[in-house]
Amino acid sequence: MIDGWINPNFPTSVVDPVVAALFPGLEDLRRRGTSLPQLIEEMDSAGVERAVLCAGYRGNDNVAWVLDALDSFPDRFAGSLVVDPRQGMTAVRALESIVRDHNIRLARVMALETQLPYDHAVYYPVYAKCVELGISITVNVGIPGPRVPGRHQHPLALDDVCCYFPELTVIMSHGGVPWEETCVRLMAKWDNLYYMTAAYAPSRLPASITAYMYGAGSHKIMWASDYPILALQRCRKSVLSMDFPDEARRRQFAYDNSRRVIFGDLADPGQPRVSS
Repeated sequence: MIDGWINPNFPTSVVDPVVAALFPGLEDLRRRGTSLPQLIEEMDSAGVERAVLCAGYRGNDNVAWVLDALDSFPDRFAGSLVVDPRQGMTAVRALESIVRDHNIRLARVMALETQLPYDHAVYYPVYAKCVELGISITVNVGIPGPRVPGRHQHPLALDDVCCYFPELTVIMSHGGVPWEETCVRLMAKWDNLYYMTAAYAPSRLPASITAYMYGAGSHKIMWASDYPILALQRCRKSVLSMDFPDEARRRQFAYDNSRRVIFGDLADPGQPRVSS
């Protein structure tokens, strides 16, 4: 398995009460923290070969931890960086600097933080830089768990983004509910648009997403845990319990799609990578 989203050492001070209530024990896990040996042990136990570590969410100071993990275990980890596009060229330059020096495979932007739809002009310099660097962009879609307005996470805004940036690989995360059918329609329309299951137990995905994954969209959907929100062993059991039409589609979901879309064929960080 390849995990598309792990949050190491995310501070409990920024865990929203609603999110904490949805995932009992989350605050205790956050308070415990994550060590590299512990994370690798959990990955090995669950059969997770590689994982993408998320840095920088809500100003999280775990960037140094993530970069150390990338440098210490390049065969196990790649990185993603949350950027705030409202910072303009400061955000663009920071993203370029870290991608050039480290194995960062994804940039992340979140409308729950910016309160701007994804087709707003403020995002476009970040999108253009991702194309130039050959990395993917991940966006949160659907009503967010935290008590903030959620209308700007409507996936329809990605229609323009995929049109104007055909070389940009765009990955939707966090379910898309209640607009999951729109997610499916957009993926069917745009070759460069994908879906990641972060924070959703695989066996509890929206029905329209599962139907698409079992059928024509088997190459479009990839697993992610959003650890420690979901434990890696729990996710493995959930994937194994799903009624895939064949084992090839199960492997696509748990491994092949992330390997192709996120990691690609070019292994050198900071070099332009071809979007799938």
